[in-house]
Amino acid sequence: MSIPFSNTHYRIPQGFGNLLEGLTCEILREQPDNIPSFAAAYFENLLEKREKTNFDPAEWGSKVDDRFYNNHAFKEQEPPEKEQSQTPVKEETPVTVLESSQEDKEKEENAAVKIQAMFRGHLAREEVKKMKQDDREGKTKENN
Repeated sequence: MSIPFSNTHYRIPQGFGNLLEGLTCEILREQPDNIPSFAAAYFENLLEKREKTNFDPAEWGSKVDDRFYNNHAFKEQEPPEKEQSQTPVKEETPVTVLESSQEDKEKEENAAVKIQAMFRGHLAREEVKKMKQDDREGKTKENN
């Protein structure tokens, strides 16, 4: 027998929500064809960064979330920027610039035009809705 509704609440581990939010942002940004393999590569990259810098984004994110409830969370540990500024060694990561083809630029332009048109349509519908509401209020005042 199963219970369709339950008041059981599961606790999400601290920092896990931040990790998933970061993964979600990257998935939306990159639009990969194979999401599970992209997620595996994303988490492997995070592990490598954590091992190199001794900075755990999940732990730091949990402290940021905890700050809402407990302001003392940040007094225990300095932010990673201050810790890294004490060490004189700085590693620079190479930045690669991806040049998009003319076809990609046209797709982006078409997408932007479509988004703008949809937003303008939304604004027009809201304006019509307001006009209809004002018209109804005017008629009810005339009838009274």
